[in-house]
Amino acid sequence: MSPNRLIGPALALVLTAAVGYGIYRSANDARSKSSASGRVTLRGLVGSEKTDFLADPRVVAALGKHGITLQVDKSGSREMASRPDLKDYDFAFPAGAPAAIKLQQVTGAKHAFTPFFSPMAIASWMPIASVLEANGIVRKNGNTYYIVDLHKLFDLINKGTRWRDLPQNAAYAIGKGVLVSTTDVRKSNSGAMYLALASYVFNGDNVVQSEEDVRKVLPHVAPLFLRQGFQESSSAGPFDDYLTMGMGKAPLVMVYEAQFIQHQLQAGGVQKDMVLLYPQPTVYTKHTLVALKPAADRLGDALQTDPELQSLAAAYGLRSSAGDPTQQWTSKGVVAPAQLLDVIDPPTFEILERMILSIDSTARGTPTSTAANTTARQPLHSP
Repeated sequence: MSPNRLIGPALALVLTAAVGYGIYRSANDARSKSSASGRVTLRGLVGSEKTDFLADPRVVAALGKHGITLQVDKSGSREMASRPDLKDYDFAFPAGAPAAIKLQQVTGAKHAFTPFFSPMAIASWMPIASVLEANGIVRKNGNTYYIVDLHKLFDLINKGTRWRDLPQNAAYAIGKGVLVSTTDVRKSNSGAMYLALASYVFNGDNVVQSEEDVRKVLPHVAPLFLRQGFQESSSAGPFDDYLTMGMGKAPLVMVYEAQFIQHQLQAGGVQKDMVLLYPQPTVYTKHTLVALKPAADRLGDALQTDPELQSLAAAYGLRSSAGDPTQQWTSKGVVAPAQLLDVIDPPTFEILERMILSIDSTARGTPTSTAANTTARQPLHSP
């Protein structure tokens, strides 16, 4: 066969391949554009304090306008970075900047969004607030109660003071020890923020920054957790106890302000005898969405910039940089301070982790390195 006879079929084959590749690229580009501008279903890990918000039909509809559908699983904020199935999720939405930073370190995620934040506060009751006010620990300013002497409160806890031991206490003269109930500090951000606040106080009103600081504060902060006994891993647990079991079970409970405000808004105003105490200083929890996969950037941007979603977040007690939500709350009969001035930063994730492992090892009488391998399986309480 002559070479000329071979050129024709070969050229046809090349042309066919080129046309096929062009069709493939065109179809692939079309699919990419459709994915970028069309609908996307995102799977995420979310702290329990935000699940009601994300499940709200109004929020679902607002996200739908951005072409977003969510499938979420609840998880303790501090547990997210250590989950073996983390690769199966498109985003993680913990409470607390330290937890979000750890997620970025573990996964290499580049993009994070902080659409909401919430101050830490202590849910309590009017009789309790009155007793603490009579003892110089709490003071009312306008319509807000502030814990103005955290040193004294923490000292009472660590000394094993019982409520009946407090002077001027006819309203709650019981044998129960003075304690602030928290979540499990190893798993949940709200417990870790209580530790951040307590460690600041016991470090001479300075953020704990070094191993020396950790050793200094540990004997003071550990009893705040060890005296509690069993603690739940989700911030919903202690707050549910507060709502359902009342003052006898939960006189002082560390919560996100948003939990308390959300409950009051949904209940139609402030409920009888419930009161929120704002520590001075307090610490903000930043609800930070970490985009584990690029498609989740769309969700982070929507939550951070969409006015409708920001307004709906305020209906769940969440604050944002979009504006002051307290006017919206006041119109519903719920009063909260528009601004908190005495706010500290939490320690880094690594310093928090060091303190938490030290508390756990103190509870079980084991070296910290051993405790690091067992914290997920053991209850946190004194033997």
